[in-house]
Amino acid sequence: MKTMSIRPYQEHYPDIHTSVMVDDQATIIGDVSIGAHSSIWPQAVIRGDVHKITIGERTSIQDGCVLHVTHAGPYTGEGKALIVGDAVTVGHNAVLHACTIGNQVLIGMGSTVLDGAIIEDNVMLGANSLVPPGKTLVSGYLYAGSPAQQRRPLKDNEYALLDYMANNYVDLKNTYMETTP
Repeated sequence: MKTMSIRPYQEHYPDIHTSVMVDDQATIIGDVSIGAHSSIWPQAVIRGDVHKITIGERTSIQDGCVLHVTHAGPYTGEGKALIVGDAVTVGHNAVLHACTIGNQVLIGMGSTVLDGAIIEDNVMLGANSLVPPGKTLVSGYLYAGSPAQQRRPLKDNEYALLDYMANNYVDLKNTYMETTP
């Protein structure tokens, strides 16, 4: 039974590359763009209703993730988009809200990244971490905690792991696309 929900909001329609796998139980609404070979897993909600959401190539938005934006208003200025780069793995039940995520990043399961936060390229964020509004996590480090703190530099094998995870999820989504009617 197909229950996938990809739908417009007002004049904004999701723009999803044909190589993207969107699970039947995911929801994508409004001004959302998703790049080639990305995957959107069950129960993920990507709601671009009051601002734009951009997801790059080879990015995995895993089960139960919530991605949203900030509207324009008297207390929020022009609002804030959500930008997620290439080769990003967003772990189960993570929340990304009006932030910017660079390329080759791991967002650990259950983590929350809030408005205006920036996670630069090549960062690992541990499970259940909180990145407060406006905080920047600089490239090349492991961060963890609530609030997230810099723990140590990434090791060579962890840089390789970031690319491996992205490629692994591309391979996995391909098997789903080949076997799912």
